[in-house]
Amino acid sequence: MAESTATNPTLLADQVASLLVQPLEAASVVLASGPRIFDTARELRIPKLVSGSTPGFVGEGALIPDTADASFSEITLMPTERKSIKTIMRFSSELVRQSVIGIDSVLKARLVKDVSDLLDDALLQGAGTSDSIKGITKQAGVTTGDLDVTDPDSLLDAIAALNAKEITPNRWFLSGADFAELRKLKESSTSARYLLEPDPSKASGTTLFGIPATVTNKLDAGTAVLADMSTVAIARDTSPSVTVLNERYAEYDQVGLRVTCRYDLGLLHPEAVSVLTATP
Repeated sequence: MAESTATNPTLLADQVASLLVQPLEAASVVLASGPRIFDTARELRIPKLVSGSTPGFVGEGALIPDTADASFSEITLMPTERKSIKTIMRFSSELVRQSVIGIDSVLKARLVKDVSDLLDDALLQGAGTSDSIKGITKQAGVTTGDLDVTDPDSLLDAIAALNAKEITPNRWFLSGADFAELRKLKESSTSARYLLEPDPSKASGTTLFGIPATVTNKLDAGTAVLADMSTVAIARDTSPSVTVLNERYAEYDQVGLRVTCRYDLGLLHPEAVSVLTATP
């Protein structure tokens, strides 16, 4: 009788974990966009300098004037009450025995999609209620602007608003519907030449005015984000971890995989994130 892989939970857990942790960072549109990730097992307090000194020109041998003391604030991530993302997937022992090779790719695709979908929903638009994650679009103090997918000038205005604060944005987030409308724009009513991508043979549509654009269904149509992602802080208590549950479903001759992860999000400089909304 062939030995069931289900009898070797350590091996299976290692296989699935190696298929889950790195692919999640690639599958998650937010984690893959370059935020600052802090690994922490406890509440994380990140200090912020609110105001510093006021330097000036001082002559040789002259008194250097005192300025006000620097003032600090902080953002707090991963409070003890922050909830985790958890799920359990069940499958039969026969599936494990008969599909030892194929089961890896199936589990990878399913688990990565389930976890990354929920995580991106929270990181982008989470309301922060019931001890969940407050997403980028719900953070206080962000720069705001108008989104008009019929007029690319609204995108340039958003870039200009951040540039005026000496911020260089490096990522767009747009819904698929909004991005499609932008891609359809022509140079004029009498021209068939596309405005944002003049040469359809080139894959240049993933950038908007030189800034990489991430198209995601985790944003509603009419909402877009432009940000310097280095100012987005994500606290990661645990990377996705996998536990094999051999005995819980023994009466069904099934194996369970429990996947858990815990994240939080905050903005180091809220003004470096612009949230654009369309006027109804």
